[in-house]
Amino acid sequence: MERRPAVRMAGRGRPAAPARGARVMLFPLPFQGHISPMLQLAGALHARGLAVTVLHMAFNAPDPARHPAFTFVAVPDAIPEAVAATADGLAQLLALNAAMEASGLVRDALASLLADEGEPRLACLIFDSTLAAVHKAAAGLGLPSLVLHTSSAACFRMVGSYDMLLDKGYLPATESNLDMPIKELPPLQVRDLFDPSKLPSKEIGQKILNLAIETTTNSSSAIFNTFEALEPDELEMIRDQLVHNGGIPAFAVGPLHKLMSSKGDGAETSLLNQDRGCIEWLDTQAPGSVLYASFGSVVHVTRDEMAEMAWGLANSGKPFLCGDGRNSTLESIYEGVPMLSRPIFGDQLPTGRYVQDTWKIGILLEGVLEREEVEKDIKRLLGEDEGVEIRGRAKVLEKMRMCLESSGSSQRAVDKLMDHILSL
Repeated sequence: MERRPAVRMAGRGRPAAPARGARVMLFPLPFQGHISPMLQLAGALHARGLAVTVLHMAFNAPDPARHPAFTFVAVPDAIPEAVAATADGLAQLLALNAAMEASGLVRDALASLLADEGEPRLACLIFDSTLAAVHKAAAGLGLPSLVLHTSSAACFRMVGSYDMLLDKGYLPATESNLDMPIKELPPLQVRDLFDPSKLPSKEIGQKILNLAIETTTNSSSAIFNTFEALEPDELEMIRDQLVHNGGIPAFAVGPLHKLMSSKGDGAETSLLNQDRGCIEWLDTQAPGSVLYASFGSVVHVTRDEMAEMAWGLANSGKPFLCGDGRNSTLESIYEGVPMLSRPIFGDQLPTGRYVQDTWKIGILLEGVLEREEVEKDIKRLLGEDEGVEIRGRAKVLEKMRMCLESSGSSQRAVDKLMDHILSL
């Protein structure tokens, strides 16, 4: 197979000279919910003195002009067009990894950067937890790698418990046990689990589970976009599990979207030009009165569900801007905003359960979606009594932003992460 060289692109302007004399490479999955936290982490590391190189695919490529302090390297993904056109996201993910591994393009790009004597010492590679091929390429070159989990600690704990869930009979799920609480993983119910048996291909689902675990246990450390006060039990369980896999450290450095100042490197991470035309309209609304509907960047919503959601919003009589993406959840928690949760897929399922039953800052829409239920729950959330209690708890969680203060848990975690990187 013909190998095309990686295309190197430098951000505009002169990158700031690293104070620590070391460089870190980062490789995100090319979707908005994965690119944003990776670039935000890059900004935090650069602010502490590391030079930053971002490897990326041509698909959904970030704009170097928005990050002049970073160096960007484009790596062709070599994924077959037929696979790229499919709507099966899990199949796409596996095909992407297979194509990158078979082509050797990622390995070539890493080898080229390792051989570049004009750059600061390359300390490590930070990669998205779904990109096993990137991890394998780094391992083959002797380059230390760190894995970034853009989903919650609760989601990773669930994935790591798959064998237990099978042994205890929770999985495969049946219609009769969907509401069964999982006592080993509170507050989750069976309906909140990732169940490979319910996918078009059980084999693909199993491979996805294995991928998430293997990339973590074979890395030098794991990074989570969460914070200690939000998921203390989950992080403790994960650390206990990782101790048995070579003592891999786990760093809770979130929420990454607030780790950097609004003007810092990595602060602007959207793949699209921002439309701020709604701000003037928002300024005319009463505080805490507007609903924001967000379904994430890749989730497919059926026509019927979209219609029911739209009519429920309209019939509520509340102003709104038109899921449970992990980034949206962290943003809401940080700002003290309550949520109406409609999980659809993947990490949205356990996140929705936590929003309602653990953090108690929202209402979970379950079962068949109907406009009457949407309207009723919107009024519950924004009304008196229960709504006041939920909004009050959301404000309590908002106080957890102290984790980002200079002595807060997340800032300390980034400092420890820096020490770990420089020790590699």
